[in-house]
Amino acid sequence: MTIPGNSTEPSPLAALARFGWHTALTLGLIALGLGIVVLAWPHGTLEVVGVLFGIYLVISGILQIVLASTVHVSTGLRVLGFISGALSLLLGLLCFRGAYQSVLLLSLWIGIGLLFRGITATVGALDLPGGTPGRGWQIALGLIAAIAGVILLVDPFNSILALTVMAGIWLVLIGLVEIGHAISLRSRAKHLV
Repeated sequence: MTIPGNSTEPSPLAALARFGWHTALTLGLIALGLGIVVLAWPHGTLEVVGVLFGIYLVISGILQIVLASTVHVSTGLRVLGFISGALSLLLGLLCFRGAYQSVLLLSLWIGIGLLFRGITATVGALDLPGGTPGRGWQIALGLIAAIAGVILLVDPFNSILALTVMAGIWLVLIGLVEIGHAISLRSRAKHLV
């Protein structure tokens, strides 16, 4: 017998939290792993760094597009999610063109991508109700990504090594915040109906 008002289908907020923690964890682990590789091998060739960033941006873009098409948020936030994902995907594909000829362009595009993603994440998190699981983590992630984007735009590269080390540090920070966000979402999702 079904009690009126009770449903076996989870609420949109519960569905978002249960799906979102997987995405956040995947992005966090990729960013953390990439950041560690970049910091451990700062003298690696730009081509390798460009390919690694390209892989991260392509995967990140695909996951953002999938997330934007499946979550229950306002149309404006879906559009921002699609645009952010498409930009990330495009930037990732540009990384495979040859890092030596386009290091400056690549760093500018990464900065623009991080800035746009940071703004999108922050606005999206601020649009959520105050008790939403992981809202604070999402705001922190958005601010970190936006700051990283601004730094890359202001000084695209003084030296290739400095850009690589800075990007590695930011990727580790972004990865750690994403993982924290995923853990918070997962624990809070268990209590949502």
